[in-house]
Amino acid sequence: MQHFSISPKEMIAGFWRNRSLIFALSKREVVGRYRGSFLGIFWSFFNPLFMLAVYTFVFSVIFKARWNTGSDSKTEFALVLFAGLIVFNLFAECVNRAPGLILANVNYVKKVVFPLEILPWVALGSAMFHTIISLGVWLTAYVFLFGLPHATALLLPLVFLPLALLIMGLSWMLASLGVYLRDVSQFVGILTTVLMFLSPIFYPITALPEAYRSALLLNPLMPAIEETRNMLFWGKLPGIAMLTAYFLIASCIAWMGFVWFQKTRKGFADVL
Repeated sequence: MQHFSISPKEMIAGFWRNRSLIFALSKREVVGRYRGSFLGIFWSFFNPLFMLAVYTFVFSVIFKARWNTGSDSKTEFALVLFAGLIVFNLFAECVNRAPGLILANVNYVKKVVFPLEILPWVALGSAMFHTIISLGVWLTAYVFLFGLPHATALLLPLVFLPLALLIMGLSWMLASLGVYLRDVSQFVGILTTVLMFLSPIFYPITALPEAYRSALLLNPLMPAIEETRNMLFWGKLPGIAMLTAYFLIASCIAWMGFVWFQKTRKGFADVL
C-alpha cells in the first residue's frame, strides 16, 4: 500500500513541487467557469461591481446605515461591509466546494501518480482570483469616492496568508469527509450561512452586547475581517500579536487537516 507523508514539511513541499500544476488547473477552472458566456471572464469583474452598487444603494440610500464612526458619509457603510464580504466570500467559496472536490474528480483518484492533496489548493487558487478582482473593484470605488487608498493596503497578504492556511486545513478535512459522508456538503452550506451572520460583516463588533463579544472572538473569520477593514478603509497597521497568534493557530489547523486527508485518502478508491 502506498505511503503518504503527514509531515508539515511535506504539506508545504507538496504545494511548491506541484505549483505549476496547481496554477494550470486553477486557470482552467477560472476560464471554464465563463466559457460560452457572451462577456466571458469579464463577468468576474461585473459581479462584484454589481454587488457593491447594490449594497451601496440598499444600505446607504434606503436604510441610511452608518458604521458607528461618527462619519456622515453615505458610502462608508457599503465599502466597510463589502470589505468584510470579500474575506467571507473567499472562505465560503472554498469551504462549500470542499466536500465535493474528490467526488467531482473521481478520475484522478484512480491515477496513482496524481497528487490528490492539491485539489483544495486548486479551489483556493480559483477563489483567490475572484477575491483579487473584488479587491480591485473595492480599491477603484475607494479612489473614486475618497481618494488614494491607504498604504496599509499593501499589507493585506499578512492577513490572507493565515486565512489561506485556515481554509486549506478545513478544505482537506471536508474533502475527505465528503467522500465517506455525502451529507457533509449540505451541512457545510448551512454552517457557512450561519457563520456569515455571526461574523462582523453587517455590523461592527461594538454593536454587540458586551456579553456576546467574547463569544465572537471564537469566530475564525473575525481577525481576518477586522484587520482587512482596518488596513483597507481606516489605514491602521495590523496587530502583530494578533496576526502571530492567528498564523500559528491557522498553521496548526492546516496541518491537522492535511494529516486527516493523508490518513484517510487510502480508502477513496474503494468508496468511489
